[in-house]
Amino acid sequence: QVQLVESGGGLVQAGGSLRLSCAASGSIVSIPAMGWYRQAPGKERELVAAFTIGGFTRYADSVKGRFNISRDNAKNTVYLQMRSLKPEDTGVYYCKTTAQAMGLPISVYWGQGTQVTVSS
Repeated sequence: QVQLVESGGGLVQAGGSLRLSCAASGSIVSIPAMGWYRQAPGKERELVAAFTIGGFTRYADSVKGRFNISRDNAKNTVYLQMRSLKPEDTGVYYCKTTAQAMGLPISVYWGQGTQVTVSS
């Protein structure tokens, strides 16, 4: 099994910055993909930024130029640096990983989510 622990959410004024972290733990063999999704109230969960299988980086159009995703493979951790935050960035941010744990097939795992609230 793989466990994901997110941190770094909170309340920030528009124009401010936050940095989210997601650490994966467990009997991890490999992590081919890892990224961030968010869900605003009344809306579907959407991709924010991710490292995809194959080594590509994807960003939602709405965050390009403001958010930056990075990862520390040695720590099995992915980060999301968010700058110039807007009220529409408000939502619960979820970490998602496609990972292989020892003795298990490659599977998708989700974190518990961390709230980001941007006030105007």
